[in-house]
Amino acid sequence: MSRNLWHTLKLSPAVLSAVIITANGAVAQNSEIGNEPAVKNTLEQIDRYSQEPAPAVQSMEGTQGTEGLDQVTSVSQLRDVDPTSWAFQALQSLVERYGCIEGYPDTPNGTLRERTFRGNRAMTRYEFAAGLNSCLDRIQELIAALPQGVSREDLDRLRRLQEEFAAELATLRGRVDALEARVTEVEANQFSTTTKLRGEVIFGLASVFGKDRANSIEDLEDNPILGYRARLNFDASFTGRDLLRVRLQARNMTQFDGSVTGTSMTRLSVDGNSNNNVELDDLFYRFPIGKNAKVILIANSGEFNDTVNTVHPLFDSASTGSISRFGRFNPIYFTVNTTSSAGAVVNLDFGAIGLDVGYLAPRANNPSNKNGLFDGEFGALAQLVLFPKGNFNIGLTYVRYYAPGNRVNLTSSTGSAFAIRPFGNVATESNSFGGQVNWRITPQFLLSGWVGYQMAEAKTGSFRGANADVINYAVSLGFPDLGAKGNFLGLLAGVPPKVTENDLDGSFRNLANVPNREDRDTSYHLEAFYRIRLSNNISVTPGAFVILNPEHNDRNDTIWVGTIRTTFTF
Repeated sequence: MSRNLWHTLKLSPAVLSAVIITANGAVAQNSEIGNEPAVKNTLEQIDRYSQEPAPAVQSMEGTQGTEGLDQVTSVSQLRDVDPTSWAFQALQSLVERYGCIEGYPDTPNGTLRERTFRGNRAMTRYEFAAGLNSCLDRIQELIAALPQGVSREDLDRLRRLQEEFAAELATLRGRVDALEARVTEVEANQFSTTTKLRGEVIFGLASVFGKDRANSIEDLEDNPILGYRARLNFDASFTGRDLLRVRLQARNMTQFDGSVTGTSMTRLSVDGNSNNNVELDDLFYRFPIGKNAKVILIANSGEFNDTVNTVHPLFDSASTGSISRFGRFNPIYFTVNTTSSAGAVVNLDFGAIGLDVGYLAPRANNPSNKNGLFDGEFGALAQLVLFPKGNFNIGLTYVRYYAPGNRVNLTSSTGSAFAIRPFGNVATESNSFGGQVNWRITPQFLLSGWVGYQMAEAKTGSFRGANADVINYAVSLGFPDLGAKGNFLGLLAGVPPKVTENDLDGSFRNLANVPNREDRDTSYHLEAFYRIRLSNNISVTPGAFVILNPEHNDRNDTIWVGTIRTTFTF
């Protein structure tokens, strides 16, 4: 019910008292009214309602708000009232005689239909009582305007009506007072009128299994771990179409990288360690320009995969998708991935075609040499997505990347050591090309895949001008709602980033001390996970993946990674 309606209920005893006072004044003149039959007829209808048993007060909790209240002129517009009931005749008399009851206009698809009391249920006694109370002012005006008084019989009915409804009105008045007190308290202590707080906490139980680390005779660090990642998002909107996000994050999930397994191919989707310190993570402002463009200004922790369509739905989320870092999406989206990346991304949506362009610089706030927005490490992306809102999507992606020698990470730690730094600690530039496909064959079956190709070039030192090629690819199967609504089974097979050709193993081999940095064999990534939705806010995802021939070396032992990831959202 609307607040105005609640206030009407609260004021109804006062209205009845005013009616009685007016009536007493009229009786004092010891005369009869000329329009007594009309008033008497209305009072008899009111009296008939007072004889019905009162419903439970809890029935009011399901009533709707007052958006779109509209005056009705005929009771036949209130279609959910039984025309054969006494309530129908009472409403008919009140509405058509005084025009004082409001109904809710139903407007499906913007078309006004006949007014109803929301839904296909019968009008409740409290809804009827609320409507009746809205007529009391009109009745008071009618009696006050009459030149004559009312009969003693009608005065008795009015007094009896006040007595009959005394308990109900007192109950309603008490509930309204309590509700208003709570609303006042919430308004006085609310966090913000423009900002919402959203949170996510992930617990991860994980372990690696196998014999030796990759490219080593040392044993795996295979003790099970229990870690977490906690995030708080402060999402503010000033126009209803924009978004300002400030994210705080703390985590202690160990990275299963070279120090643990001898390779970065074994990293989990949720990893990273802040030593339990709270840090500023995402900081961006997104706003629309016209109907087809959206701009994202990023001040911290920018990643292309967070701002563009990766064409790998249900796998790309670190908290609910793939359990491995490589299995989330094509690694070329990871080309720029640091906690300090800043820049901008523009998303264009033309229905069947989506176009994204973006630029990120990891050290944009540093004005020193080889830093800043345009003088240091950077990534520039352009992407075309065909049919982004359909069941079949194709994504074509290009990323240009540059990094000084000590910062090069071509694949953001998803492939071999050679793929991460094809020329070692040498300033490197790359042009990356990606093709992604997603086909939702049925609502319960998705077929997806990608291919990534990177051309790297050494920009400084004795290797200047050397070239290397890096490839990766994967195929995934997804089964939404398998077993229960909200569950998801994901299967994925692929080859992590691999250096297939490197001039350091070719034209530069005649130089002294040139290292071998080309991957001779092939690693295979096989993954399976099953997300179980326990509630709207809790999911548990057991899963495992295996790396065959880690570091693209068939002499290395197979490494397994298992995890149980529990995600809480609020």
